[in-house]
Amino acid sequence: MKNLIIAILVFIVQIVSAQNVYLTKVEKTNSNADKFLYFIEEVKDAEYLGEIEVQGFSNDDATVFSQIYKKAKEIGANAYSLKLVETIDNISNQFDPSHYKLLLYYLSSEKIPKEKGDVYLLATSSKDQKISINKKDYILSPRTYITLSMMTGEIYTISTKKLLGSTIKIQKNAKNSDQYYQISSARLGSSSQNDGTLHLKSGDITGVDKSFAQFLTMIYQKSK
Repeated sequence: MKNLIIAILVFIVQIVSAQNVYLTKVEKTNSNADKFLYFIEEVKDAEYLGEIEVQGFSNDDATVFSQIYKKAKEIGANAYSLKLVETIDNISNQFDPSHYKLLLYYLSSEKIPKEKGDVYLLATSSKDQKISINKKDYILSPRTYITLSMMTGEIYTISTKKLLGSTIKIQKNAKNSDQYYQISSARLGSSSQNDGTLHLKSGDITGVDKSFAQFLTMIYQKSK
């Protein structure tokens, strides 16, 4: 009986926390084979294709983006913008991670916004994390990110400030491409010696694909 109650509770939690992604509108389709899907704010040069609606909240951002990506590619979209859901009195709210809409577009390559060579550091932990950038400390709250504008020729050292944490050194590249990294908390990882042992990492810094990273910057809050 106890196991049955637990199973029912788990099922209810899964239903309540489920996030559903719907392709709610298709205006037209595009046959492009672009693999990327970028978040844009300026849409005047973009061709409108359709709309996606996301309902419910989930901490599994990668799975949610995967669903959005598949729906967008069904109609040939390579870009999207955020559409806030309106309230009963027709006044748009601030971004609600449990209910939002995405307008889908096709944007030709020459119209894709130019990058500045910035670095985006995204927090995925369930608790605040302290990081260091060139020995200056910052606090990253859960589901937030910070942006660092880099100077050409300068090397930046980013660390999770933990004894067993990660440290990386980066600099602005020749193409001025933006860089995206996720800051994660303590975890167990396999030994680099392939001896079957597990080792604790007290913090990790991982590069993130641009398409997924831009989605995270849309649903996360920017720290000042």
